[in-house]
Amino acid sequence: MKIYALNTAFNIALKISFPKQKSYTGFIVKLSIAATALSVAAIILTLSIVNGFQESISNKVFQFWGHIRVSSVNGAPIENNLNAPFGKLPFIKSYTPFINQSSVLSYRQDIEGVVVKGVPSNSIFPFLNKGKWLDTKPDSNRNEIIISDALANKLNIPMDSTIRLYFMTNGSVQQRKMKVTGWYHSGIDEYDRQFVFVDINMLQQLNQNWKQIEGYDVLLNDASNIPFATDAIQKKMPDNWVATSITDYYPQIFDWINVQTVNRNVTITILLIIAVVNLLTCLFILMLERVNMIGTLTAIGASHSFIRNIFLYQASIICCVGISLGALVGIGFSLLQLKFGLIQLDEAAYFIKILPIKMYLNQVLLVIVGTAVISYVSFLIPTLWIKRIPPAKAIKFD
Repeated sequence: MKIYALNTAFNIALKISFPKQKSYTGFIVKLSIAATALSVAAIILTLSIVNGFQESISNKVFQFWGHIRVSSVNGAPIENNLNAPFGKLPFIKSYTPFINQSSVLSYRQDIEGVVVKGVPSNSIFPFLNKGKWLDTKPDSNRNEIIISDALANKLNIPMDSTIRLYFMTNGSVQQRKMKVTGWYHSGIDEYDRQFVFVDINMLQQLNQNWKQIEGYDVLLNDASNIPFATDAIQKKMPDNWVATSITDYYPQIFDWINVQTVNRNVTITILLIIAVVNLLTCLFILMLERVNMIGTLTAIGASHSFIRNIFLYQASIICCVGISLGALVGIGFSLLQLKFGLIQLDEAAYFIKILPIKMYLNQVLLVIVGTAVISYVSFLIPTLWIKRIPPAKAIKFD
């Protein structure tokens, strides 16, 4: 009589995986579950951290510059148009005219070269962390300036103090007294130490041209539409205007961000290999320890498929428990970091103070299902060895 009942194979696998008494088998099973859980948790954390890191840095650059820059082909000034030809496209959230002009900032005995960015006083700037934004009153004399806290600390410039800006225009130096009304902090040191903000009308007055600007910063509803939006905007533009994505304007930052994707993929591949090799090693050890059982079951009529199912069930139990625990640990740590910001970073090196977390449900499900499928397919390889065990030798095996 042969044994065919699959539930019998599952019951045997369950009993030998979690024996009531302490045994070598129980230790190997627990060790494999722990190793699998650590691998899955590490994969989920890697995805969450890289997602958060890429999104946080990208958003900082986009908030500072917009997603797309519109300017003239040769960099010459263009005429400011409140109804820009691309302004009614549905994927555009807002667009802001701007002027960038080099200047020397002076406070007491200290000077610093800066880039003065002129923007409308009613524009939105998310990085202001102290003081107030530029005055929007029509009768304002436009002598207000926003500097970074890094520049303020470097030159010891207190809030509400008066500084001087020196511009070179038409071969002569022009001076403007400005009142510091606010500090900003973007966390990107290159920007914080270089850029200051004033009302765009002040620079237009300085250049004696009230209608011309350098270009527009265009903010989209969805950053994933940048390539499509750039092409669509370009089709709406006059011949001497060009639309360029910010990813092309500042490739060094975005290339660095994209490198994290390569690092992520390499890390996940290594962790998957470790998880699979660990499970295969565990399965081989458990099969070797149960050679006598294999011979006995074969001698009483159990089929090779039945015996193989026992070890497949055993490996599947280890895999499922390990993956479940790993998913709980990975998601749990991600939520703790997201809620409490336990891990701090060096902002000068990473542009952010707190390790960012961004979880996507589809990625977590893909990790769980993908690890399970890859592991199960791998389990089939060692079970082929069962057919090579002669029952007589297996029963004598010690």
